[in-house]
This record gives sequence, C-alpha cells and structure tokens, in this order.
Amino acid sequence: MSMINYASREINCKVVYYGTGLGGKTTNLEYIYSRVNPDTKGKMISLATETERTLFFDFLPIDLGSIRGFKTRFHLYTVPGQVYYNASRKLILKGVDGLVFVADSQRERAEANIEAMHNLYENLEAYGYDLEKIPFVIQYNKRDLENAMPADELRAQLNPMGVPDFEAIAIEGKGVFETLTTVSKSVVKSLS
Repeated sequence: MSMINYASREINCKVVYYGTGLGGKTTNLEYIYSRVNPDTKGKMISLATETERTLFFDFLPIDLGSIRGFKTRFHLYTVPGQVYYNASRKLILKGVDGLVFVADSQRERAEANIEAMHNLYENLEAYGYDLEKIPFVIQYNKRDLENAMPADELRAQLNPMGVPDFEAIAIEGKGVFETLTTVSKSVVKSLS
C-alpha cells in the first residue's frame, strides 16, 4: 500500500506490470521512460537474463504532482515473466497499489496468458489482497501481429471482471500511456 512520508510530504505509490515472459511489460516501461520529462523521473534499473529482458524488476519513479499538499511519486515495476521466478513475482507484489496485466495477443500465447493471470490471483491471495479492491487494468499488447487474437476473445479469456482494458502496440507506444493514465488515476482515487 502507498507509503506516506510526512517529513518530505511525499506519497509513494507502487504500480506493478504483470504478465507472461516477453509479453511487453519491459517495453511499456522503456517507452514511458523515454517519453517522460527527465526532471520528473528517476533512474530505470533493468536486469537481463539469457531468456528474457527482465529478471527481477524495472524501477521507475515518476513524479505526478501533489495531492493535498503531498508530492505524489509513482514507482513502476515489472515482474519476471517466467513462472520459475515466482518467488520474485510474489515479492514484487508486496505493497502494490495498482496493477497492469500485460497480455501477449499472439494466439499461441493464450495459455501462457491464462496461466500468468491465475498466478497473479494466487500471489495476491497469499498476501490477502482482493483484486476487486486494487486498481487493475489489462493491456492486450502486440495488436499489430498477424496472429493476434481478436480483442473480444482475449477479453472473454482474461477479463471476466470487466476492468478497464486497452489494445496496445507497446513498441510503438500505442496504448501505453492510456494504460498508465487509467491505472494511475484509479490509484489516486483510491487514496482519497
């Protein structure tokens, strides 16, 4: 949950990008990082493995102005996409204020998307978090590929709760800021 530092008059909120390996989580953060004013962002930390670009997390504080006289800072994280890093995935969820599930639209990744979504539910449950109470957005990435599933089919598989969702091509920035803006506004609203 958000951390309030009364001495510095700062509210720190944590948003986690969750999903399958190579689905576009890191690409989202890289695009955001490249477009945000240099004066409002911190250093991005990215760890790479042989099989994917993010091992633990990317950390990107973005300064978003003030709420009731407190400066608001968002910290964006990605989880590793591979299931065998589940302990890291779970640890990164601790204290989460908002979630973005990045689904890979490719038909052959449908099962991996469903598995990652179930893994998200399990890890949240382990902390006693209720997904219906946490700001949550789904992004259907890689919409430009020929083997992309129809959005309605993805929605039926991954979004039974009807949370806000967006089609995206993260590598081009399409849908990236719409996704971030929606989850950020939901987090700020939940603080009120």
